[in-house]
Amino acid sequence: MKSIQSAFAHVRLFTLVIVVLAFGLCAFTIYKSMLLASKTQDRIYVLANGKAIEAFASEKKDNVAVEMRDHVKMFHFYFFTLDPDETVIKNNIVRALYLADISAKRQYENLKESGYYNNVISGNISQKIEVDSISVNIDQYPYYFRCYARQSIIRATSIVTRSLTTEGYIRNVSRSDNNSHGFLIERWATLENKDLNTVIR
Repeated sequence: MKSIQSAFAHVRLFTLVIVVLAFGLCAFTIYKSMLLASKTQDRIYVLANGKAIEAFASEKKDNVAVEMRDHVKMFHFYFFTLDPDETVIKNNIVRALYLADISAKRQYENLKESGYYNNVISGNISQKIEVDSISVNIDQYPYYFRCYARQSIIRATSIVTRSLTTEGYIRNVSRSDNNSHGFLIERWATLENKDLNTVIR
């Protein structure tokens, strides 16, 4: 009788261990499956020029500084890239003004009233900008930035290189086709714009 009872206790203990292990294995499998599913949802493949490129989804807050620097860079590119063509100038300025507030529009109107754009067209002048660096402070909102760049003013007889430093603040707005980063530059001001050197052509 004692051996039957001890055998029954052993079988019951063995069965209980098997059941607990089975539940543990099921729970582990479900957890790993959910983890894998969430990872694959954050990953997509983009087809570019016949090649599949892996891309990862992320929250906007993860890339705020990177997106702000690109926003500032694109604004300066559109505002300061000029060619002796009224249509090109107008298109670039319109794109730039979508990325900034009235402070940029005021600077554009001041340049227009002073005849700057007419001089670019009549003198066959091209102007290009190369952004060296952009510092962004994301600790306070609206976010402060400072942009360091070099301008090249290409005339028929010379190429003038100028140093350009600007500053401003950035606030969040809705994303759109005209403003893909969802930022707006405010209180934009030029701190420095001076000649560095002139090369005779």
